[in-house]
Amino acid sequence: MKFAKYAMIFLAVFMIAVTLGVAIESYAPAFAEEAEQTPVETVKEDDGVGAKAIAAAIAIAVVAAAGAIAMGIAIAKSNESIARQPEAGGQIRSGLMLGLVFIETAIIYALIVAILVVFVL
Repeated sequence: MKFAKYAMIFLAVFMIAVTLGVAIESYAPAFAEEAEQTPVETVKEDDGVGAKAIAAAIAIAVVAAAGAIAMGIAIAKSNESIARQPEAGGQIRSGLMLGLVFIETAIIYALIVAILVVFVL
């Protein structure tokens, strides 16, 4: 099934984006240490929310872009296959909808993970 190949590529990109977000978020203490070396009157309290927000934004951007590409490829391939075999249009369309639902679910999971990175970690 061709949708499985695209779904696996999308999930791999999703995992890379989440890993990138966590890696960027782990650098927040290093920025806080640099701030401690500055004079006392210029130091502001920073809890690292800015770095977490940037990490979440990067993760969501990568996952949304990958999801859009995967959906576009899946729709193009399904239209091509319906054009080749119009009698199988119903089965192809139902498989397409199922694949699109799985891709969209992975995007929603990425959004939930990004929200958790910003507000919980």
